[in-house]
Amino acid sequence: MRVLIIDDHPMVIEGCRGMLSGHPDIEVLEAHDANEAMETSAASEPDVVVLDINLPGVSGFELLRRLLKRSPTARIIVFTMNDDPVFAARSIDLGARGYLAKNEDPKTFIKAIRAVAAGERYLSGNLALKLAFSDQNLAKNPLDSLNAREMEILRNLADGKDMAEIAFVLKVSYKTVANNCLLLKRKLGARSKADLLRIAVEHKVAMRLA
Repeated sequence: MRVLIIDDHPMVIEGCRGMLSGHPDIEVLEAHDANEAMETSAASEPDVVVLDINLPGVSGFELLRRLLKRSPTARIIVFTMNDDPVFAARSIDLGARGYLAKNEDPKTFIKAIRAVAAGERYLSGNLALKLAFSDQNLAKNPLDSLNAREMEILRNLADGKDMAEIAFVLKVSYKTVANNCLLLKRKLGARSKADLLRIAVEHKVAMRLA
């Protein structure tokens, strides 16, 4: 079984290799960005793809779409730090066969890969419970959880403005903008301003609020 790990953090890939090292029937492949992932996937035709949401240049959601456009039967597990049911629902809606948080037990990682390889779908028990008892549905946009000011800040970030410029435009303090950016990162599972920019572009915030 060929398993392609797509993550921009070498330590995460090495951790995945370690978890799979005791399984001689599994060959681990790796890619660190969207271009490398598309090339490796086309060349090796992996049985399972393990994909992080936050990648440099192109978001994991966009890469998920591209991989499935090239190979509609691709079996993809989204593997991320974000255990918010909104993101799990979004991933499943886009065609992922599984969604797994990086803080799960290593045994769960193996279980998810084997389940998806066998044609099944996989959500960890905790995440499935959160999804079942949340008010989310598979078509819900993660941006729907943002308030008007957060959406406006995200739109301005997408337009290329820095936090000082946004504070001037919105007539609020720099600290207010900075605090809102921290909240945005938490709500959207972003690790950096660059992640926020990719999310803004992906969901076409500028067009929605124009």
